[in-house]
Amino acid sequence: MTNFTHINKQGNAKMVDVSNKEITKRVAEAHSSIIVNEKIYSQITQNTNSKGNVLNTAQIAGIMAAKNTSTIIPMCHPLPLTGIDISFKWDSNNDDSYRLNITAVVSTTGKTGVEMEALTAASVTALTIYDMTKAIDKGMIIGETYLESKSGGKSGDFHRKN
Repeated sequence: MTNFTHINKQGNAKMVDVSNKEITKRVAEAHSSIIVNEKIYSQITQNTNSKGNVLNTAQIAGIMAAKNTSTIIPMCHPLPLTGIDISFKWDSNNDDSYRLNITAVVSTTGKTGVEMEALTAASVTALTIYDMTKAIDKGMIIGETYLESKSGGKSGDFHRKN
């Protein structure tokens, strides 16, 4: 079992020691999406939701989630994040529904990457939109969440090939 980096000699979970790794600039970009109906789309784009500005609140929630990733994902190291940016882009579907594409970009200068922070930010952003609009329609669909790219570190760069 000692071949697994997150398992100790007794077969129990451990956090990997990164103290000997080099400090490098690290950036990760993750994506998620949520499909909403026309009424929710209108409320979000016209800022008429009774709970407030949905996208602004979702951005703040995503930023908070990235900053707190190590408290909810057991083997993640706490990191001094140097930047978090969450952006949105609407696409209309052919069936009177709308897809909100969510992009989360997280950066740091450190000894381990920020992929989990970017994925957590994108996920929580979508969940917050669901939470703020579920009174209108509980049939929303949160789409695939995935890592688009990452740079820095020993394993090098990654760019998803679509």
